[in-house]
Amino acid sequence: MKDVAARAGVGLKTVSRVVNSEPGVTPDTERRVQEAIDALGFRRNDSARVLRKGRTASIGLVLEDLADPFYGPLSRAVEEVARAHGALLINGSSAEDPEREQELVLALCARRVDGLIVIPAGDDHRYLEPEIKAGIATVFVDRPAGRIDADMVLSDSFGGSREGVAHLIAHGHRRIGFIGDQPRIHTATERLRGYHAAMADAGITVEDRWVSLGTTDPGRVRSAAEAMLGGPEPVTALFAGNNRVTVTAVRVIAERERPVALVGFDDIELADLLGITVISQDAAAVGRTAAEHLFRRLDGADHAPARVELPTTLIPRGSGELPPA
Repeated sequence: MKDVAARAGVGLKTVSRVVNSEPGVTPDTERRVQEAIDALGFRRNDSARVLRKGRTASIGLVLEDLADPFYGPLSRAVEEVARAHGALLINGSSAEDPEREQELVLALCARRVDGLIVIPAGDDHRYLEPEIKAGIATVFVDRPAGRIDADMVLSDSFGGSREGVAHLIAHGHRRIGFIGDQPRIHTATERLRGYHAAMADAGITVEDRWVSLGTTDPGRVRSAAEAMLGGPEPVTALFAGNNRVTVTAVRVIAERERPVALVGFDDIELADLLGITVISQDAAAVGRTAAEHLFRRLDGADHAPARVELPTTLIPRGSGELPPA
């Protein structure tokens, strides 16, 4: 900065004002300083700014799986809000591993991010209490935090699943299979709860063989779907608990001669062309809401931890409107 000041013929404070876009500099002086900056290749030292201001202008985002299509628009929305606040987004993937989640979160804290948005893999987040008390704003997304009170932004998994299964029942189905994610995952249990609620509303007794929870590995999902669709009294419809389950279910159904109704939770690419009825979450709205909430906390909002639940939308496209074969 001394070199820039000497070349432009101004004081250090004037260079600081130009670099930080502060008022009080005439257009001619700003032009001279900018020319000196360009000529000398000056770059602002953000580490020095951190020491002076106590903020890094960065936030961390810990996702379940960067390859999951649901997290693309969510991450983009968070990044857009961060950019509007002059902040950099740093993200990573926990791969649904609680230990990896904790490792990532604490690594981001060690790099002094101002705030965190976390899609939790684990069910105990007491390790974050010292960081939150130290001033790192934290918002949990898609699933609640475990064993601590914290801000959260969720989609209505229970209500969406209940609506999707009720939609199948309204089209004449009584034997409806549910294939979901691992039972330790909050969204999986909420969607299963919605399934049971819709079946109970219709007076339908659920048989054990109609429900399968586990990993979303295609082999596991295929086995579950084929078991439900086989035998003397197969299910006539499937409710897929998330987008990865839906993709495998579409493949299994396509191989069968008898039509099978299908509703999936989460939209998938080409679902409109394939005619797949879905319960759609607005991933971008989830990300945007979480990020806006985070920056309000960083700006000083001091209310009690808030729970925001966003609605889902049933999109009928054909597969969920098929009658029982």
